[in-house]
Amino acid sequence: MANRVFELRTYHAALGKMAALHARFRDHTCRLLQKHGMTLLGFWVPLDPAEADKKLLYLVAYPSREAAERSWAAFRTDPEWQAVKEASERDGKIVERLESVFLGPTDYSALR
Repeated sequence: MANRVFELRTYHAALGKMAALHARFRDHTCRLLQKHGMTLLGFWVPLDPAEADKKLLYLVAYPSREAAERSWAAFRTDPEWQAVKEASERDGKIVERLESVFLGPTDYSALR
């Protein structure tokens, strides 16, 4: 696993849509991400209540950066994901913006 990489993703929910975002991850997205080879390490919300209604963060692991690119390409074109996304956004977009940072572990990291 010398080339293992991590991705920290921060979702900024549209106003009033955090419950819908949690439901989409809980009911569909997590399973679909795993289906496409992504290792989900954890999901977090800020402890500050005002921020918790706005942000969802999660950490994903991949064997390599190339594997991450392949996984995301397969996920985005998955007909089941496309149907889930469309259904979950019938009343408007639930994600205002997304931040993604790819990370490599240090030699002293517990996650390598």
